[in-house]
Amino acid sequence: MAGAIASRMSFSSLKRKQPKTFTVRIVTMDAEMEFNCEMKWKGKDLFDLVCRTLGLRETWFFGLQYTIKDTVAWLKMDKKVLDHDVSKEEPVTFHFLAKFYPENAEEELVQEITQHLFFLQVKKQILDEKIYCPPEASVLLASYAVQAKYGDYDPSVHKRGFLAQEELLPKRVINLYQMTPEMWEERITAWYAEHRGRARDEAEMEYLKIAQDLEMYGVNYFAIRNKKGTELLLGVDALGLHIYDPENRLTPKISFPWNEIRNISYSDKEFTIKPLDKKIDVFKFNSSKLRVNKLILQLCIGNHDLFMRRRKADSLEVQQMKAQAREEKARKQMERQRLAREKQMREEAERTRDELERRLLQMKEEATMANEALMRSEETADLLAEKAQITEEEAKLLAQKAAEAEQEMQRIKATAIRTEEEKRLMEQKVLEAEVLALKMAEESERRAKEADQLKQDLQEAREAERRAKQKLLEITTKPTYPPMNPIPAPLPPDIPSFNLIGDSLSFDFKDTDMKRLSMEIEKENSPCRAPSPEWPSLKSSSRFPATQDLSHLLLPAPEGWVSHHGSHRRWAGWELPWELWNFAQLSGEPNPLHVQLP
Repeated sequence: MAGAIASRMSFSSLKRKQPKTFTVRIVTMDAEMEFNCEMKWKGKDLFDLVCRTLGLRETWFFGLQYTIKDTVAWLKMDKKVLDHDVSKEEPVTFHFLAKFYPENAEEELVQEITQHLFFLQVKKQILDEKIYCPPEASVLLASYAVQAKYGDYDPSVHKRGFLAQEELLPKRVINLYQMTPEMWEERITAWYAEHRGRARDEAEMEYLKIAQDLEMYGVNYFAIRNKKGTELLLGVDALGLHIYDPENRLTPKISFPWNEIRNISYSDKEFTIKPLDKKIDVFKFNSSKLRVNKLILQLCIGNHDLFMRRRKADSLEVQQMKAQAREEKARKQMERQRLAREKQMREEAERTRDELERRLLQMKEEATMANEALMRSEETADLLAEKAQITEEEAKLLAQKAAEAEQEMQRIKATAIRTEEEKRLMEQKVLEAEVLALKMAEESERRAKEADQLKQDLQEAREAERRAKQKLLEITTKPTYPPMNPIPAPLPPDIPSFNLIGDSLSFDFKDTDMKRLSMEIEKENSPCRAPSPEWPSLKSSSRFPATQDLSHLLLPAPEGWVSHHGSHRRWAGWELPWELWNFAQLSGEPNPLHVQLP
């Protein structure tokens, strides 16, 4: 029993000794943190824990903010966390933000973390349009924000569209101009490329240096009314208090610098500002809520303390911080320079390596090309050798052909000489042939005329023959012959004379008739054969001998040729002259070959 009681007492004592905690969520501009806080912790305990976690020593600029019924409030350092009017639902959320702003960021912000937190908060206020920023300044600030995030501009890395997902400009500025996102990105990139070599903290500080010159930078605005009930705005910043028209937050109507304010107080909702100069009237105004007056008073006290602090010598802590910051900056500067040199050396080494690789590749290509060229040269040499051999053989053939051509030329020359002689002979023969043709044409014309004359004479002879036959028939058919003593009447001159002596008949042809008959006979015989050599003697005689055998005057008839007219008659395979045939008919001899001419 005693053991059980002792164990129960020890358990209860442990339970009493175990502290109760609650969870707190701290939201910074770029992170979220959760802490287990003791129930008895005051605001300062939680704030110091957050600052230690962040490594922040410039704590006087910051605070833990929360919201009460749409009203902003700050955690009080001397009050328990859970005693504030915050939600008891865990985790209890606070925002770690800058509560007070420096007059000169470059001189007052010592630590890099402080600069970074201010940069993020001011950037968000500009993008949320809580701080008015002209379009030109917005583009410049955006370029520094890109430099702080991405470092130096590299066209091979930062290609078109790399800022598509970034929020860099206020919506008001984007809507003010009819420009595409690509056009805005091009303008921002143009400025961004000029910031080469700036580190992140330097780019953020340049951003803050531009932003602190904006009219709404670091000003907390509160809606108030004056005694007349006019709606006004009260602005609290690092330089003092300012009264604004609600429609114009850029230019204050009245300003009260901190060094000209003697006292600030509030009573319920009424707020009183007493200037140092007693000639200036006290400014009183009313706020909408009591907690707003409390917040205004907190901001006034904090900004006034910092204002007076800046105008005094730095405390030992601040001096140490600045010395450490300078050393840190110098160290970082040296580190950056070393890194820059190493980067430059690395880039040069990479360029050298790339150049060597390029040259090596080029030399390999040149070696390959040289090897290929060598192989081609060897092949070309072989081809040239073959071509030389072929050329030599062709030269021999050409020499042989040249000799043959020379011989042929000599032969052609000799032939040409002969040809010239033959040509002259041929020309001479042509001339002779032309002369002969001319003569033959003349002879042909003359013969044609003679043939016409011969035909005419032959017709006359046939007519005379007919008349002679008729007269002869008349003579032979008479029963008695009249006495022959009387002298007969003379016959016509164109009829040949006949002499009848006994049993023989003498037929006397005139020379002219015989000539014409001879020409006709020659004409008739010319297509077949030449006249017999005895025929001219027959033509030249005026009479046939009475006892002459005429068989030697007969012409054998050509095979397949029969003529029954003209100057010849065919009989038993013999061609008889017309005179013989006619004479045989007149004499009544059946066989013309046996004709006995007188």
